[in-house]
Amino acid sequence: MNAPLSHYFIFTGHNSYLTGNQLNSDCSDVPIINALKRGVRVIELDIWPNSEKDDVHVLHGGTLTAPVTLLKCLSSIKEYAFVSSDFPVVITLEDHLTPDLQAKAANMITETLGDILFTPGPEVFKEFPSVETLKKRIIISTKPPKDYTEAKEDKDKENDSKSDKADDEVAMKKAEPHENKPKQKKAPEYKRLIAIHAGKPKGGLDECLEVDPEKVRRLSLSELELEKAAETHGKQIVRFTQRNMLRVYPKGIRVDSSNYNPMIAWLHGAQMVAFNMQGCDKHLWLMHGMFKANGQCGYVKKPDFLLNTNEIFDPEVKHSEKTILKVTVYLGEGWYYDFDHTHFDSYSPPDFYVKVGIAGVPADKQMTKSKIVEDSWVPSWNQEFEFHLTMPQLALLRIKVHEYDMSKKDDFAGQTCLPVSEIRSGIRAVPLMDKKGDKYNNVKLLMRFEFTNPP
Repeated sequence: MNAPLSHYFIFTGHNSYLTGNQLNSDCSDVPIINALKRGVRVIELDIWPNSEKDDVHVLHGGTLTAPVTLLKCLSSIKEYAFVSSDFPVVITLEDHLTPDLQAKAANMITETLGDILFTPGPEVFKEFPSVETLKKRIIISTKPPKDYTEAKEDKDKENDSKSDKADDEVAMKKAEPHENKPKQKKAPEYKRLIAIHAGKPKGGLDECLEVDPEKVRRLSLSELELEKAAETHGKQIVRFTQRNMLRVYPKGIRVDSSNYNPMIAWLHGAQMVAFNMQGCDKHLWLMHGMFKANGQCGYVKKPDFLLNTNEIFDPEVKHSEKTILKVTVYLGEGWYYDFDHTHFDSYSPPDFYVKVGIAGVPADKQMTKSKIVEDSWVPSWNQEFEFHLTMPQLALLRIKVHEYDMSKKDDFAGQTCLPVSEIRSGIRAVPLMDKKGDKYNNVKLLMRFEFTNPP
């Protein structure tokens, strides 16, 4: 854990205060608490003036979401930040405040967080500090505010206003009137709190991905922006993320709080792959799987090939086979104790089957299915599956159990996702989770794992 922050994938939340969808759900500190308990290390807060313009609220701007106060969110972050891990928590702020409210927010942050707040001082980092040195600290990341002089020198204030909003949910948020009226200096105490400077430079991708040897920063791209950038600037993204932070967030039309495939972001070295944590989609299972690694501390070291500065990794190049993973599924048990006996079938024991596969780079993706074992609460499959992997460092083993139903959709009966890099050869009892990622009391599979070299 002694490498810089930029050398790690970090368990990252998106709109961490939302209890449900992105349009009209309540804002609360409860999803923040739940995320921190699960091990999330990056919490996002959108901060706006309240209706009287005298306090700071957290809400999804331009929507019908009911607000929660910044003070309540900060208090909960302080209380729960380190219940699952001692390693640092980053608060990313999307700031829509007037200068006087920025000063008020700065006062709230310093008074609430106290000594656990990491303040960098006047210097700009040439390299991010290590995760180890930031233990039990909370870090602020946002776009540094411009003062009046800087804003006055801007040739196109409208474009600058758009750039200021581009970090998150551009299509769904509106600029506040103060952005067009830079009449006073921004609060200096607020600026001093920012340890990880965010911002999107003017210009195209080349300017956004430029690496400055004298300072490091954070860049935010939507999932669609990343996909387009990866087609033409794959190696540049990898080079950028070796020293700088890249945050990827869901596209604005994901109003149902669904998520995207995180693999393209991880393959390009993006540290902060921001996810909506309140749902239960399959991509969220992948996120949970990735961060089971490294003791579930919320930080996973990036593979060496993404950190090699002498030979920049090209995500477009297809790589040779590195290892073969053989997975044997022997049997399963525990459903009889964790489910109502009529949950799957009203008049007979369930008919279970297992799906086993790999989530990873395109060359490694695969999903296989076992036979159906009929009428048994303790099904025995005794089937072996074989997976040929080109990038085991980024591969996740997906395991899912269903109960076959002839007349309607098959019933869900448990799932888990495991980082291949942490699987060890041998026979294991593998506990299964429900759709939300919480472990069942008794349901588990007896499995065998074996790694062999390709021929």
